[in-house]
Amino acid sequence: MRVCNEGFEKEFIDEKRDMYAIAFTQNVLSGRWKYFIIWYLEGERRRFTEIKKFLGGLSQGSLTKQLKELEDDGIILRNVYPEVPPRVEYSLTEKGNKLLPVLKKMEEFGKEYGEKPELDEG
Repeated sequence: MRVCNEGFEKEFIDEKRDMYAIAFTQNVLSGRWKYFIIWYLEGERRRFTEIKKFLGGLSQGSLTKQLKELEDDGIILRNVYPEVPPRVEYSLTEKGNKLLPVLKKMEEFGKEYGEKPELDEG
């Protein structure tokens, strides 16, 4: 299998459709912050500054890159309002909303199998 900036090799797509589907989804979600951005946008429109504050130490450039990639993949919608200064809000598209059950399953898996802090028995 070969994944590159141009996408997936046609042979891989045609012959290994199931694997391609997993790899495609992984490619859309690749990026350290994309999962959290999608989760944070569930059911709400958010401004750039809200997202940045929620994510903490993320640089403006990194957040801009992640948002642009999600927008290019059709996962989020960027709404620019003609105001001074311009107001920009982000929300999930229908395609983005379809990723929410994937994140929910990841959450369930993490809760069940993730590292659990040891309880102090004192």
